[in-house]
Amino acid sequence: MEGTVFTASLEGMKHVKSPEGEMLTKQFLEVCKLILPVIDKFGASMALVKSDIGGNITRLENKYLSNPAEFNHLYSMVQAEIVAKTTKSSSSCTNGLLWLTRAMDFLVELFRNLVSHPDWTMSQACTDSYSKTLKKWHGWLASSSFTVAMKLAPDRKKFMDVISGSGDVNADMEKFCFTFSPLLEENHKFLASVGLDDMKAS
Repeated sequence: MEGTVFTASLEGMKHVKSPEGEMLTKQFLEVCKLILPVIDKFGASMALVKSDIGGNITRLENKYLSNPAEFNHLYSMVQAEIVAKTTKSSSSCTNGLLWLTRAMDFLVELFRNLVSHPDWTMSQACTDSYSKTLKKWHGWLASSSFTVAMKLAPDRKKFMDVISGSGDVNADMEKFCFTFSPLLEENHKFLASVGLDDMKAS
């Protein structure tokens, strides 16, 4: 492949904001979708994460497609649900955006660990990332499932070889974390500003 598995998402991130600095729904979801092939390379250990991310992307995408003009900006979906008083519903787009952002936090932290700790096994990198991001929001059942799944993490060297392609994978991974983190932080700030950043898994 041309470049690494991060090449397409790095390109996509250039188009996530409107000229006015608003987060655009279609473009943000596109970047999240471009991460799915990376998750595939983790095999069974990331099946839960992939299914969760895929489900939340689909939920937000369906809402966007129901009225692309109204929901062109990512946060407009949440604002519509605030008016309708449906933000706390488990099937709400607010819930979908929150959990999609949290799952992306986990992946960014994982990629950061892989860059910063070349001596760590994949399982160590995954477990540390999980404890720093998703764990505090998960109940006992989700946390236990995740802990078991992390034990299925692939061999680190094989994984890095698979995702490298023809580019510098460490440089791209670092650039991905550096560029995507502020966008995720912006999502959290917006959700916190409307009092919706602290929902836990039921």
